[in-house]
Amino acid sequence: MRKVIWIILFFLPFTCFSQGSIGSLTGDESVFYAQTKQVNQFFLRFNGEEDVQGKRYYQGNPLYRDLKARKKYLNMLFDNSSPVISSDTKFVFIDDALNKKSPAFLDFYAKGWFAEVAASFLYKKEKVNLILYLKIEKQRDGYKWVISNVYFDRFNSWFIHLNDSANLKYFIHPMSHELDFMNLHKAFKEPENLDFYFEKEYQPDMTALFVMEMKNGNLTFLAVNSVKFHVFQVPNWYFEISWFNRNNVNSGWLISNVLRVNDKEKRALMRNYTHIN
Repeated sequence: MRKVIWIILFFLPFTCFSQGSIGSLTGDESVFYAQTKQVNQFFLRFNGEEDVQGKRYYQGNPLYRDLKARKKYLNMLFDNSSPVISSDTKFVFIDDALNKKSPAFLDFYAKGWFAEVAASFLYKKEKVNLILYLKIEKQRDGYKWVISNVYFDRFNSWFIHLNDSANLKYFIHPMSHELDFMNLHKAFKEPENLDFYFEKEYQPDMTALFVMEMKNGNLTFLAVNSVKFHVFQVPNWYFEISWFNRNNVNSGWLISNVLRVNDKEKRALMRNYTHIN
């Protein structure tokens, strides 16, 4: 059994009101068990390691990762109200995930998935919204969540002109070394245009800016507003997991979006979010 260091726990409320049954369970009780109330539970059900009543399956049990049972569970793990998931896409995804020769499984401790946390902060006494990206990282004999990237539109606005590669007005002359770089004063005279004097591959580090503003007291954390997860562990697919609080069995942590993507597209998406290669 792996020892897990939980740095961040998300406790989300859920209500249970419904008609219907699962096995010998009826009404409110059936909804309670059918809901995927924890992200870890989503992983277990995706892999066919837990049934809809919350019973764990272990190796040696004939139902452990059984393809027929997994098909039923996977169908239950989709947001049935999603306008972006077609029935055809859902069918193909499940068919690929349950490939008899090489079925796909999720690994909570492996790379290829991360959390997106929308949070409120005070920035110089103004309430603002930031997005934090977190991933699981191994630490000695356990694991922890760590912040891998930050998005704040205020930070981005400082560097918007980096895309203006055609601007030739701001530069340091190639013979400046013969003048002991005395013309550097030109670069520092207009701090708002300082970016043009950096190498063309220069990319600002948003996490460093975030840490600096937090340490300087300009940013103050207020609250987490929402959480979702991005998963890249299924070959040729990417999907999102979001929380849905409904009064029926189609609630809890569910697949809210799914896209067929190749390896190159996956790497581009992951770099866009977390700067992970």
